[in-house]
Amino acid sequence: MESYFSSFSGASMITVFENCRVFDGVNEQLIDGASVVIKSDRIKEITRESVKLKDAKYIDCAGRLLMPGLIDAHVHANTPTYSFYTNDRMPPSLLANHAAGILEGMLQRGFTTVRDAGGGDRGLWQSIEDGLIQGPRFFYAGKAISQTGGHGDMRPGDVSEPCNCGHYAGSISRVADGVDEVRKAVREELRKGAHQIKIFVSGGVSSPTDPIWMPQYTEEEIRAAVYEASTHRTYVMAHCHTDDGARRCAEFGVRTIEHGTEIHRDTAELLAEKGVYVVPTLSTMHVISTQGEALGLPSASLDKIQGVYERTLISIENCQRAGVKLGLGSDLLDVNYHPLQGSEFRHRGAVSKPIDVLRSATSINAEILQRTGDLGCIAPGALADVIVLNFDPLKDLSGFENAQQNIPLILRGGQCIKNDLA
Repeated sequence: MESYFSSFSGASMITVFENCRVFDGVNEQLIDGASVVIKSDRIKEITRESVKLKDAKYIDCAGRLLMPGLIDAHVHANTPTYSFYTNDRMPPSLLANHAAGILEGMLQRGFTTVRDAGGGDRGLWQSIEDGLIQGPRFFYAGKAISQTGGHGDMRPGDVSEPCNCGHYAGSISRVADGVDEVRKAVREELRKGAHQIKIFVSGGVSSPTDPIWMPQYTEEEIRAAVYEASTHRTYVMAHCHTDDGARRCAEFGVRTIEHGTEIHRDTAELLAEKGVYVVPTLSTMHVISTQGEALGLPSASLDKIQGVYERTLISIENCQRAGVKLGLGSDLLDVNYHPLQGSEFRHRGAVSKPIDVLRSATSINAEILQRTGDLGCIAPGALADVIVLNFDPLKDLSGFENAQQNIPLILRGGQCIKNDLA
């Protein structure tokens, strides 16, 4: 295995992957018997012709499938445990070291890009960019923004604040109420370099004081967040479990709906009309549904999770019929469960065709990140984020659950993260 800091090529050297079947991130029809030419950090050419280049390094893929590096559009790096009480009270240096390990694991599973949905910050991004962390490309939202008593407010209801001066800011989220506070909070996260803004528009499972059906943030507050994000040419992603919340997102300018647990057919049609993306997160719902008691979740959270997984499958089907573009996200928490990241493919495969799941994890997620042509594709000029598989994902998506065995090669920007083919 070659080290993270090694590269197949220097500033000008070329690497050629021969004898591979190429999934380009979009087309179901694979390019058989192909060669992929990489120069520095970019893909130069995909061809069925014989490639003979002086001083190039050749890698024989022996008929394996080569595809774009995976993109996970909903992760939380700052979640070493399922207990936000524990995470919130960790020293920042300890939390950052946990995040580093979590991100390194994601890269080793073939996820060359991730979108952090709350908690990730400039420090983690800079550490990856500077090579201090062996992590994926990192698009962060900073602190997710919640109303008091909303899904991002992790203070238990029995916590008393006699002075009435409390203000919550935890490991993944912060509280802001009213248009002016929301506007200021969004501006602050953008000032710190956030690539997108995250808000909460419905209740959630892990938060202690809000029913899952609860509407959160007013139209004026949501529109303020959307406008401020637009001034930086970026967008708002919204935690949303309810059909009503999904409609409000579409009407008020939110670009991506996270979870999308209950989306009815007419609402799905509205989302398609407005060009709103939905990012389902089935793997975390499955973990909480099956492991909730072992995780020590309170009874209120266990009650809220009942039926969420099954309703999300129905919502996905409704979205597919309406033509809504679906991304792919895992939303897993806890160092013991982050390794289940690849299971999202199998869960999605229960209601989606393999090709649609693969598009979600590549070209559609690249659209969400506003990086079409750079990420999520095998095409001339694209960044050389590439994985090679020991299985055919168009026939069986479960292979992503064992990356160590089934993904023998991982490139990020032309740098060799893993190479068991050599």
